[in-house]
Amino acid sequence: MWPQWDSDVFQWINQAHASGLDEIMVLLSNRWIWVPMYLYLIYIVYQQKKKLFLASISYLILCIVWADQISSSILKPYFHRLRPCHVPEFSSWIYLPDGCGGLYGFCSSHAANSFALAFGFYVITQHKIARNILLLWAFLVSYSRVYLGAHYPLDVITGATVGILGTYILKYLIYDKLVKKA
Repeated sequence: MWPQWDSDVFQWINQAHASGLDEIMVLLSNRWIWVPMYLYLIYIVYQQKKKLFLASISYLILCIVWADQISSSILKPYFHRLRPCHVPEFSSWIYLPDGCGGLYGFCSSHAANSFALAFGFYVITQHKIARNILLLWAFLVSYSRVYLGAHYPLDVITGATVGILGTYILKYLIYDKLVKKA
């Protein structure tokens, strides 16, 4: 069911490790390291959307909740795709500098959540530097998941797609209506 290129690219990325890069990738995947950035994003939203601050923050939270629930509560239980770190055939060569996560990995919640935040922020603000940094951050977090052996490339591509689509669906269904009422 899963394409061979997905396993091939996974192996290529996972095997391209270096000790200095390992620590960086572990940090990129750690949600708590990003708390200062999240606080700064809240500040930017406040500065740009004072009248719509609560609606804007609620929208961003809803985007992340949407992405997280679609990836974790719907896709992972439905597809039952083992994370690469749980595939017995990979045990002789897989590199796991941060251990192994839960049993199923399709699709990546890290990718879904980070792209939901990045694109949600992108559609509601005009802060070009923060928007570009968030997009880079989402790509790096997603790459780190493959590097660390937690996901296949298709897991993170699908997660990114879930996050991006959710931001646009929620923007048109909810956020635009809140903006019109304000």
